Amino acid sequence: MPASPSTARAINDRLALRLLQQEGPLTAGQLKQLTGLSRPTVSDLVERLTVSGLIRVVGESGEQRRGPNARLYGIAADRAHLAALDVRTGGVLVLVSDLVGRVLAEVAVPIDAGSGTGPAVEQAVAAVEEAARKAGPDAWAGLHTVGIGAPGLVDPATGDLRDSSGLPAWHRSLVAALQWRLPEARVTVENETNLAALAEQREGAARDRDTFVLLWLGHGVGAAVVLDGRLRRGASGGTGEIGFLPVPGTGSLPSATDCDGGFHALAGAAAIGALAHEHGLPGGGPLDGPGAARVVGQAVSAGDAPAARFLDALADRLAIGAAAVTAILDPGCVVLGGEIGQAGGEVLATRVGARLKRMSPLATEVRAGTLGGAAVLRGALLTARDRAQDDLFAP
Repeated sequence: MPASPSTARAINDRLALRLLQQEGPLTAGQLKQLTGLSRPTVSDLVERLTVSGLIRVVGESGEQRRGPNARLYGIAADRAHLAALDVRTGGVLVLVSDLVGRVLAEVAVPIDAGSGTGPAVEQAVAAVEEAARKAGPDAWAGLHTVGIGAPGLVDPATGDLRDSSGLPAWHRSLVAALQWRLPEARVTVENETNLAALAEQREGAARDRDTFVLLWLGHGVGAAVVLDGRLRRGASGGTGEIGFLPVPGTGSLPSATDCDGGFHALAGAAAIGALAHEHGLPGGGPLDGPGAARVVGQAVSAGDAPAARFLDALADRLAIGAAAVTAILDPGCVVLGGEIGQAGGEVLATRVGARLKRMSPLATEVRAGTLGGAAVLRGALLTARDRAQDDLFAP
């Protein structure tokens, strides 16, 4: 059955907007060529989107002839403003962008775990407001969408951040506080590793993959599973809680409230720091994600025998987790993400890949993530942008 005229217009409008998002400003002639639509249809949709305030003339194409075909049309980036948050145990990172994702302001605020839930939430909300003020009067007047990346489980039915042992209580309270403070905004929360996988797929190491697993290596460990282009969350939102995976070499088993006996005990930041110390490598600084990444990066740069032995031992550990994931999911590609995966680069990824090849009959490429710790914030921004555009671009 052919689409009704209104449905056809809506489809054409969305197609044109997506092209303008992906390609940047285009002329009416270029839109005609890329969409395959007729000249009158393109003329109508350009007028319709201009009147609605979604696109505007942003320049000229430089073509010799004058007239409407030479005008460059682009998305009205200031139509809406977005905020993205990377919520961590010790603080929050915030950025504010326009509708096309151009970053306008960034704020980082450390939060003392002993300050209490109320003051911690107030600090985080104040960071969002500060970033919005820095971004300009339009952003300060109202954010359209807020995307939050946080550790822990997100209930797939309600979208709420579930209570998780070892995480600050203010994490759960932050979402409700932001929604109350920004009643007109759409506030959403997603697991940080899932957002990192989205960013690596859209802009990083997995751009050519629609099936892969991201192995997050930071302060703790996690995994995100993307199958056939879709992020998989599981029945309770716990897909990828690989820190709880029972593995050999830990001396104990994990419990429902403690992952120290699981894969986390082999690949968490503290475990990597201890492994480096065993191999006589310099440490120093806190054994968090960035601290362990510095140790791994220094070993890669050193290239001497102690550093090589450390990297070999680390690859042995990482291959255990990668092999378990591969045996169940057969993803064809494992991305070593987070600060540590980026610091290890191809040197570490190649080592893990060689061990995985010996351990599994399933062909699996191991790649180094390219976005590092910034992937969470980038994924939160991409998610906020997608949701805002879905709302604003709807007929």
